[in-house]
This record gives sequence, C-alpha cells and structure tokens, in this order.
Amino acid sequence: MALSYITFILLLLVLFLCMCLPFGANASTYNNNTVRSEFLKVSPSEFVGSVNEVVDVLQDVTSILSEFANVFGDFRLSNAVSDCLDLLDLSSEQLSWSVSATQSPKGKHNSTGNLSSDLRTWLSASLTNPETCMDGFEGTNNIVKGLVSNGLVQIISLVQQLLTQVNPVMGHFPFTNKGQFPAWVKPRDRKKLLEQNVVIVDTIVAADGSGNYTKVMDAVKKAPNYSMRRFVIYVKKGIYNENVEIKKKKWNLMIIGDGMNESMITGNRSFIDGWTTFRSATFAVSGRGFIARDISFMNSAGPEKHQAVALRSDSDLSVFYRCGIFGYQDSLYAHTMRQFYRECKITGTVDFIFGDATALFQNCQILAKKGLPNQKNTITAHGRKDPGEPTGFSIQFCNISADSDLLPVVNSTHTYLGRPWKSYSRTVFMQSYITDVLRPEGWLEWNGEFGLDTLYYAEYMNYGPGAGLSDRIKWPGYHVMNDTRQASNFTATQFIDGNLWLPYTGVTFIAGLGV
Repeated sequence: MALSYITFILLLLVLFLCMCLPFGANASTYNNNTVRSEFLKVSPSEFVGSVNEVVDVLQDVTSILSEFANVFGDFRLSNAVSDCLDLLDLSSEQLSWSVSATQSPKGKHNSTGNLSSDLRTWLSASLTNPETCMDGFEGTNNIVKGLVSNGLVQIISLVQQLLTQVNPVMGHFPFTNKGQFPAWVKPRDRKKLLEQNVVIVDTIVAADGSGNYTKVMDAVKKAPNYSMRRFVIYVKKGIYNENVEIKKKKWNLMIIGDGMNESMITGNRSFIDGWTTFRSATFAVSGRGFIARDISFMNSAGPEKHQAVALRSDSDLSVFYRCGIFGYQDSLYAHTMRQFYRECKITGTVDFIFGDATALFQNCQILAKKGLPNQKNTITAHGRKDPGEPTGFSIQFCNISADSDLLPVVNSTHTYLGRPWKSYSRTVFMQSYITDVLRPEGWLEWNGEFGLDTLYYAEYMNYGPGAGLSDRIKWPGYHVMNDTRQASNFTATQFIDGNLWLPYTGVTFIAGLGV
C-alpha cells in the first residue's frame, strides 16, 4: 500500500532526528549526558539524589532546633538557635538552586551561566552555613548543640561529597558586548545600566523626614521579593542608628548613599553583649545580586567588646563600591558566595576581613587600627574548610596602612596580613602597596602548626616598605608568585567570574592583572 504524503514527511522527520542524536539516545538522555560531561562527574539524577539526602538531614536538624526557637532567659542561646534556623534555610535554598541549574542549565534564573562555578559556589556556601551554626553555640548551654551536632556534622560530610561530584570550573568566558548582560536583564535595564552613574531611584530614606522613610530597614521591607529588576533605595546624608538585615528573598536590591562620609548605618552589637558573631552585624545581606554604593557601615562597639561585625554578606554576585566598613574585631564578615569590593575603606584590628566567601578587593584602602593592649592585628582570617571549595580572598591594587589611631604606636603593635582560621584558608595579596605597618614575617599562625601545610597564602608584585619578602615565614603553604599565569587565577575574570556579571552592575573593575 502506498504511503500517504503526510506519513512520508513524518518518516523523513524521524530519520532526521535519529541522525542528529547520538546512536541509541533520546533527547532527554542527550541533554543529561551533556550536563554530565561538562559540569558533573555523575548523572544529574544521581546528583539530585545526593542533594535530597542532604535536604532530609537538614529538615531533621531544623525540626529539632525549632523546638528551641523561643528559648526564654538565655539571650545568647536564643540568638544561636535563630542563626542556625536561618543558616540551614539558606543552605536549603542554595541546594535548591543547584538542583534547578542541573535540571535546566540554561534556565533564566541561573546565575552566571558558568554552571561549574555556580554549583561549586552554592555548595561551598551550603557547607559553610552548618559550620557557622555550630560556631554560634560558643559560650552557650551545650545541651542544644549536643542534640544537633551529629546532624550538622553529617550535613557537612554529605555536602563535601557533593562538591566532589562537580567538575572544576570549565574555563572562563571572554567578555563581549553581545554577552555582557545575563539573559534576564531586560533591554530597557541594559540601556539604563550603560549610562554611566545614572540610577533610577525607587524609594528614598532620609533621617530628616524628607523621604519616603526615616529608617533603612523600613524601605528594605517594602522592596519586592525575588525581583529580576533592580530595586534602588537612596539613603540621604545622615547617620542611621539601626541594624539592617536584607533577607534571602530580596534579590537585586541596591542601596546608594551620598558618600561614605555622608551616609552611615551604625550599630553596636557584640559578642560580649550576648550576640553571636553572625548576628552582631550592623548591616547583613543574603539576597543575591546586591549592590551598595557611596555608603558606610559601622560597628561602634569598640575593641573591648571583641567580635562586632559592621557588614556581613552572604549575597552571591554582590558588589560594594566606594563603601566604608568600619569596626575593630571582625569588621567585615565576607561569609559566603562571590563578592566584589571596589574603592572601599575597611578598618579593624583582629581578623577584620574574615569568612569563607570568594571575595575580590580592588583599589581598597585597608587600615589597621589600635586595639587592646598587647593585641596583635590580623587583616584577614579566611575560613575555607575543604580543598574542593572555590573560596578565598584576593586583595589586588589595594593600600595596606595604619589608621590614624595606630600611627603613634605602630612600631610596638604587630600587624599581619592574615592567619588561618580553618585548615584550607586561602588568601592572596597582589599588586598592592604595603606600608611599614606590617611585620617583616608577614603572616601569623592561628594555633601552633594548625593549617600551615594545607593553607594557601601568596604574594605577587606588592611594593612599599612592608612588601619585602626576605624575612617572610617559611610555611609549606606560603608561596611567592612569580608567574603571571598563577596570579591570573586570582583576578576578577578567573576568581569570581567577573566578566560574566560585573559589567551589568555599572561598577568599574579591572578584569586581569592590568599590566
């Protein structure tokens, strides 16, 4: 019997599809294998199954902690429990992003488009959060910590296994005019962002009552959730005594002030007064895609109150441009995710830039202050716990100096570039000016031999009276870089995938080594 014309066309179509796909594969298999070969060492279904294991344990631990959510009479314990609930919630969301990205690699809600980097960033954050949760129980009744510690350790172990299932970053995409904005940035926003220093304000905060709000937090609450459009809050000149927290639902929020010496948000929470380090932050942000510009964040608790955070960021693809970050111990908590700091002024004493983020600092002024008597200053304390994490601090084109209060006693106060908070601490100083504020040995141990053979500390082409390398420490994990290829790994392009997302923020940045 002769075939009809329509049947003939259908057969041709089937034959064409069979020729286009690998032999014996259907479209679904082909897509899954593509994801596996490029980004994962296992199939997406196996990866998702592993994620679900973590989520089950997260839910069990959350259920236990919820029983203690309203602890009365123990302020520190109440804060620790509240932190843990928030941190585990963040991990759940980061794991959800990971599943979504592997199932839909070109989804509009994906991050940079470099799936290997995105997955490793999010998994690293979901690994750090339970660790921070446990740290928060320091100084509290050990009963609650005992009830959840096994579960938290299990979460950490499972996420470490997840990290091994993701391929290393598969190269970095060059910046082109065609690809400078993520697909979800609307054409009208692209045009607006290309106009230098033009920002359309959505709402105004003014301490004198001339705006829509007098408190920054009130404006933040009114911002839309999970917004794919930039929402801009203008904070007029003034001092705002409040603690601001931008929760995980507040995407693409921007706060812009009148200058780091004009618009300031200040608070005084501290560890000594019962706050966890995590919760002590004057300004904290978790919603991804955050930008701050021309504004300052201060914690005025003072050196005697020990841990007292001015700014904490858990925001992926966050930018701080011409911002002041002022405190003493633990001033800047670069907790997790990819962060970029440009032309900021950061002051402090002990571990005043710390956390487990992948953070790049360019053209920043980093000032050591006068602390407690006989106290040693350490600029950084990076918290990478697993070698599979992509995290670290890269400090490039910066100025490392003494603040005005330290200058009179600079010769009797020991200041160091950093010390290893966790085993695989990673920090690089490169192409920066270092004054004689720095001790000749450069770096300080945390506790004896801890981490000295597993950390990664490096210096590259620094200059100034404190940049001499002849008397530096001789730890196995310390490196003097002479190869531009090595140093390039810690540039905006390589380290934080800057070419994929920084151009659309409108913030100036140097993509490479600049030479």
